[in-house]
Amino acid sequence: MIFSQIFDMVNVGIVILDKDYNVFKWNRWLEARSKIPSEKIIGKSIFEFFPELNKSWFHRSFKTVMSFGNFSFFSQKLHSYFFPFKASNALDSKFEYMQQSCTMGPIRDKNNAIEYVYIMVQDVTEIAAYEQKLVELNTEDGLTGIYNRRYLEKKIEEEFARHQRYARPFSVVMADIDFFKKINDTYGHQCGDFVLQEFTKTISASIRKVDIFARYGGEEFCLLLPETPGKAAELVAENLRDIVEKSSYRYGDTDIRFTVSLGISELSDGVESAKELLTRADMALYKAKKSGRNKVVLH
Repeated sequence: MIFSQIFDMVNVGIVILDKDYNVFKWNRWLEARSKIPSEKIIGKSIFEFFPELNKSWFHRSFKTVMSFGNFSFFSQKLHSYFFPFKASNALDSKFEYMQQSCTMGPIRDKNNAIEYVYIMVQDVTEIAAYEQKLVELNTEDGLTGIYNRRYLEKKIEEEFARHQRYARPFSVVMADIDFFKKINDTYGHQCGDFVLQEFTKTISASIRKVDIFARYGGEEFCLLLPETPGKAAELVAENLRDIVEKSSYRYGDTDIRFTVSLGISELSDGVESAKELLTRADMALYKAKKSGRNKVVLH
């Protein structure tokens, strides 16, 4: 009686399975999250209700616990969740399902033989969401939502090291919105923020998933293009320049149009550091702006 009360009062999910994967116990925590009452699931195979568990990894862990009495652990960072329960909106997280840390262990009878296996489920969505927020704060630009300079500099160092080891092509594009100060002076800083946000949406929608797009500072942006030699990067930059020039953005009652200048550098044998690669792209950008703007220059 005391065991049953504790079993249903604890703030974790506990399911007990027999050797044939049939549910022997299903506590109140699991009832509430799964919407499956204990009287409906007890005596039935767990796979009847959760067919996604009928996989080799689950059978392997279950048999190890049942045969040898070992414990198995399933971490949120590696597995995300065990049971697909809908997540609460903890800290406005982006998780569709509750993030869980789980333990699978043996239950022995009075003769010390393993009779059942228990699975304990802990909701760690709030912790995972908090960690997610910390990562976002460290990697995302607050205004535009793209990567920030700190993350960019980390990634460019990684790509530089990869090039040194495997000699794979890699290019960097620096971009600067032309006459941005004039936009701020004419329409106000809120419009300027709007332009930065719309510009990043336009570029983000026009690049590959493997490309890294980041705000470098102010109205200056940087695009990392892995597996891309200089001439191919020049074509990418020219396409982006053309898209921006042809785009129009509605701010209140005003149509805002602007252009962008772009400078490119390619990682070649003469480049000795990631910082030098960025400097070369910045020099090419400076040349593009000095020669009339709305241009692409390859260093």
